[in-house]
Amino acid sequence: MGHMPAEPINPPPRLLMGPGPINADPRVLRAMSAQLVGQYDPAMTAYMNETMELYRGVFRTSNEATLLVDGTSRAGIEAALVSLLEPGDIVLVPIFGRFGHLLREIAERAQADVRVIEREWGTVFTPGEIEAAIIEHKPKVLAVVHGDTSTTVAQPLDELGAICQRHGVLLYSDTTASLAGNTFETDEWGLDVVTAGLQKCLGGPSGSAPITMSPAAVEVINSRKSIEAGIRSEGDAVSAHPIRSNYFDLSQILDYWGPKRLNHHTEATSMLYGARECARLLVKEGIPNAVERHRLHGGAMVAGLDAMGFRLFGDQSVRMNNVVGVYIPDGIDGDAARAAMLNDFGIEIGTSFGPLHGKVWRIGVMGYNTRRDAVLTTLATLEQVLRAGGVPITAGSGVGAAVDFYG
Repeated sequence: MGHMPAEPINPPPRLLMGPGPINADPRVLRAMSAQLVGQYDPAMTAYMNETMELYRGVFRTSNEATLLVDGTSRAGIEAALVSLLEPGDIVLVPIFGRFGHLLREIAERAQADVRVIEREWGTVFTPGEIEAAIIEHKPKVLAVVHGDTSTTVAQPLDELGAICQRHGVLLYSDTTASLAGNTFETDEWGLDVVTAGLQKCLGGPSGSAPITMSPAAVEVINSRKSIEAGIRSEGDAVSAHPIRSNYFDLSQILDYWGPKRLNHHTEATSMLYGARECARLLVKEGIPNAVERHRLHGGAMVAGLDAMGFRLFGDQSVRMNNVVGVYIPDGIDGDAARAAMLNDFGIEIGTSFGPLHGKVWRIGVMGYNTRRDAVLTTLATLEQVLRAGGVPITAGSGVGAAVDFYG
């Protein structure tokens, strides 16, 4: 055929200032290049145990059942929902952005009886609205996104745990976009299951989904346990109605990470190294310090965008620290401007989905990119691209306002 052999992978230099993925911390990439060991090598099982303990710190929990699901953040979501929900179980999903629709979709595929409440993108629910829906629908599980990157806002969860406990409901939250950049208290807020991903505030690559499960959630999951025939021992549970996915069967995954060391799958070793390093760096920094870092640099970005005359999208009182939405200025072709930023300056910002497509840009400040230089360079670049498109902007206004914000 005469095809040229492929060249080594050599990505163009990019500063990723969109809603995620972002540039991974070089220390995480270095950890991922470490040599493999066998799955039951004492070094490997020790790394697994260390990773569990580190993520207890990240999630702010004492849950023993804290581990990794191998796959992107969506793998964690799917594992949580398919393991908690049996066909016919009622689940309530409050939808306020794209990722609420995803929870609904996954729960429907798990054959749950899905009930939803919806509200305008850019806003969140009151605890009273959610409690009223719980009283009406009597769900087994309340499944709610914490920070929805599609709209930049985070649903306050601090009162929902007590509400769920009062009504005997399990509380699950997807924190992919928010964890480590915004205050999140698994135990204090009464969460039963929480899932995340690495590619946003945790500063790693996509491909590993940290998850934590309360004892109440573990009890529900283990009540559905069914060990596959090829690895079954005398007396092992076998169910006529097992969890509908083998790969995302948390009852078997728990036995793999636990003392049984059930040979359910081969752990994604290089991803575990990366996930462990993400958590190690965060725990060493202190989670409250990491949240403050995202507040500082995210705030500087907002101050700069505001000074440049951008109109901010969404309810700013509940905006995540790490992502801001802005209306695209009149007369600017959003996609062409983003292409100019990428091609001329090597900086990526995000477009948006659904009802916001073509109307809003999303700019992220998270993980390794929570740096003064990244914020100021992005603002300076945006100014050049907008001026080229005919938007009148006072020279240096965005960068100046951000510098003032840093004080």
